Amino acid sequence: MKVLLPDYLVDRLGEPVCQIAPECALVPFDAAGRVDAELQDAEVLFLRWGLGGEDLKRLLAGLPNLRWVHTISVGVEHVLFPELADSEVILTNASGVFDIPIAETVLAYMLMVVKRMPEFLAQQQARRWQKHELRELRGMTAGIVGLGSIGSEIARLCRAMGMSVLGLRRSGGPSPVADEVMPPERLGELLARSDFVVIAAPLTAETHGLIGAAELAAMKPDAWLINIARGPIVDGAALIEALQTRRIGGACLDVFDEEPLPASSPLWALDNVILMPHNSWSSPHIEERSMSLFLENLRRYVHHEPLLNVVDKRVGY
Repeated sequence: MKVLLPDYLVDRLGEPVCQIAPECALVPFDAAGRVDAELQDAEVLFLRWGLGGEDLKRLLAGLPNLRWVHTISVGVEHVLFPELADSEVILTNASGVFDIPIAETVLAYMLMVVKRMPEFLAQQQARRWQKHELRELRGMTAGIVGLGSIGSEIARLCRAMGMSVLGLRRSGGPSPVADEVMPPERLGELLARSDFVVIAAPLTAETHGLIGAAELAAMKPDAWLINIARGPIVDGAALIEALQTRRIGGACLDVFDEEPLPASSPLWALDNVILMPHNSWSSPHIEERSMSLFLENLRRYVHHEPLLNVVDKRVGY
């Protein structure tokens, strides 16, 4: 059995992989999916950052006996083209790896808003001394669209700050970290009741364009939208209009329709927007967690045990 690994992880994963599967051979591949080896007996592929599209299709076409693909990301929309989605290959993702840094970023966004940190930083640059009325997160309501692994960690931190948490997920079933969980048809109610609306859902056919002009109009006029999921879940043009006309309080955005965000985007100049360059996941512990998850799944694979984080390729997560 051959295991394909990103070339930058081979040295670190080589020994533990061989301890788990002594019979296996490690095959490195580069950023373009190029491999210098015979791949007829390759069964496992650990996907690297940025590999997708035609490069990934070409790599998969050369793996006739592939059985399992593990992604280094939580979102899998970039790999679910028909060649993989319609196959019997098992797909697992990195759910759980990014919960802590992304949830902490969301909390930082909220604190920046209620404590008006962007304004104080601007005053510091201008050497201007001016006090402002500030608010508390305690008693506010966070509406979290998507109560998966990341959304649940966001909810936990919000409740620790004394906030009420409304959650939205397909099942509508209860959650220990939310005060109330709603099914998708109650999205409008969640929007109307929330001081912060946090998008933490995967990008699928159902969630593409989920937040449009009507949904933004349903929000409180002083509520803020926080998107740490995927840009296309929110209608970008509708969001810009809502921000420019002050229909909502503002937006904290880590993801966009187009990345990098073009310099021509109006979002750069709006004073009710806080931007990050798809960076909320960053942490010195990500690589360690990613490798630990892959190694545990490899152990399960070798012993024919159920894998963690198996993606339902029909629904996209």
